[in-house]
Amino acid sequence: MAVDGYILALSWSREHCRGRENNAAVALQCDKSMGEFGFVLHGLWPEAKGPNYPQWCRKAGLLSREVVAENICMTPSVQLLQHEWAKHGTCMARRPETYFGAARLLFNALEFPDMDRLSRRGEKEGTLTVARLTEEFALNNDGLSEKAIRVKTNRRGWLEEVHICLDKKFKPRACPAFVRGAPTSAQIKIWRGT
Repeated sequence: MAVDGYILALSWSREHCRGRENNAAVALQCDKSMGEFGFVLHGLWPEAKGPNYPQWCRKAGLLSREVVAENICMTPSVQLLQHEWAKHGTCMARRPETYFGAARLLFNALEFPDMDRLSRRGEKEGTLTVARLTEEFALNNDGLSEKAIRVKTNRRGWLEEVHICLDKKFKPRACPAFVRGAPTSAQIKIWRGT
């Protein structure tokens, strides 16, 4: 299946960790021993021209300690790093170092909005929408259009993820229609943590 673009999937760690602070399975990310994470990289995913996408393209060996150490602050879960390499990375690169190197460059190039300020303003004014969040991302990142951003929330309206759509050269592009997200008019809430 031919790759037509990519999605850089960013998880809002504070929502993911809410209520999981003592869960051993997610301790590295959620027990706060390494601090409290904001956005973390869920993954860099190859996309096709439609809703089906390349995945599990080759057998993937275990990641080396060096690869894990180099990427654990961006994706604070050894299991998720291994999963992302096996499911998505094997469709993009021959070596995990290449896949994670591209993901790290893209992740580190982002300027994230002041999520604490947005959360507090949303609580005070009751007006934080998906459109406002995507606007903040676009304002903080030259060349990133609001049309290249999709926001995912849970059933209670709390921010879970931000997806950034990229073309074949890893430049932002308008998200294809099959890349779903919450409606731009939807009210959202941002968990700040404890």
